[in-house]
Amino acid sequence: MAEKVRVRVDHRELTLTNLGKVLYPEAGFTKAEVIDYYSRVAPAMLAHLKGRPLTVKRYPGGVDGQFFFEKNRPAHTPAWVRTARLPAPGSTKDRDTIEYAIVDDLPTLVYFAGLAALEFHTPMWRVDEEGRALPPDIMVFDLDPGAPATIVECCRVALRLREVLAEDGLTGDPKTSGNKGMQVYVPWMGREENPWDYAKAVAQRMEQERPEEIVSQMAKKLRPGKVFIDWSQNNPAKTTVTPYSLRANPIPTASTPIGWEEVENCARPDDLVFTAADVLDRVARLGDLMAPPKRSGAAEGP
Repeated sequence: MAEKVRVRVDHRELTLTNLGKVLYPEAGFTKAEVIDYYSRVAPAMLAHLKGRPLTVKRYPGGVDGQFFFEKNRPAHTPAWVRTARLPAPGSTKDRDTIEYAIVDDLPTLVYFAGLAALEFHTPMWRVDEEGRALPPDIMVFDLDPGAPATIVECCRVALRLREVLAEDGLTGDPKTSGNKGMQVYVPWMGREENPWDYAKAVAQRMEQERPEEIVSQMAKKLRPGKVFIDWSQNNPAKTTVTPYSLRANPIPTASTPIGWEEVENCARPDDLVFTAADVLDRVARLGDLMAPPKRSGAAEGP
């Protein structure tokens, strides 16, 4: 029988199972440690999850095993978890709507961590109290390096992107993807322009400026040695890995907010690899570099 432990998280009771299960075999990192990480990073992470429909990647057998994406809330989701039923155009499962979970609090975050939901992905928009979709409040540029390019090349592109944004009176918050690339989040609250159109125009302009370094088209054959600026992540149907989410790598790396000074100083890919322990240390020392108060200007690093 599966090991079961009843715990109280804030004012909710949860049943957690298989806490000793190793989910990151190379690091010996267990489900209990995954839950502990998400519990401790929650004060920073919840600000980026609140109000956003959740998609998770679950790894019940660990990062070396099979995984699945989950948008529709699990059938056994507790009644106290907030949900929002939203249209699902183009669903591969032939359904008209999806009932998304909304992670607004620590118990909900712990609940999903307990399901071996290692990765949390969210869109650039939120829902209101009635569960209706709101306009995007963030625009994202997803910088994806095509080998042999690395995050070092992404940082060079991000620095030019910062200059382009500044010309339009915009600022951006950089973060690592937790894998090979990075993202730059741009506050978009209250703007009438479609972030999809703006991001596409910026990506195309940057490709024209630096065709040997940047590509704005999705075709993989065009990407080797270049940085793909994926503007399509602003499609309302798409999600991006949430700040502080773990990634399913051999070791528990995480998508980590970074300062522009760190972007400027990145000389090796390892300079911007952060594990769960690294992230907890950074948050303790630096706070959330992508916290809303920081978004009035570019966040500087340590």
